[in-house]
Amino acid sequence: MRSIELAVQGGWKVLYTGLTFGAGMPIVYALAMRLLTIGSTEVVGADGKSQTEYTVAGKALAGVLLLVIVGFIALGITLIAASGFGKAVSFEHIIPTIVEKKK
Repeated sequence: MRSIELAVQGGWKVLYTGLTFGAGMPIVYALAMRLLTIGSTEVVGADGKSQTEYTVAGKALAGVLLLVIVGFIALGITLIAASGFGKAVSFEHIIPTIVEKKK
């Protein structure tokens, strides 16, 4: 009976990680692109070409979300690199740190 419980616990970890890194990051990117258009206006130039002018608030919100994506990418690379060197990433403090694996 204990093996079923362990399998379910492992399954939830895989589901959580997949949603966060697999589906979550494209959702955050799409939200950033949508926030970029907040209050934007279309301007037609003298040559007849259309150009979008974005607001500062839209650019700032999109920039924050893009920084979140870059942070998750850096965290993922750190997790992979740390495990390759036989280490682990600890989240005991706010900033993730690389520590020796517990045996």
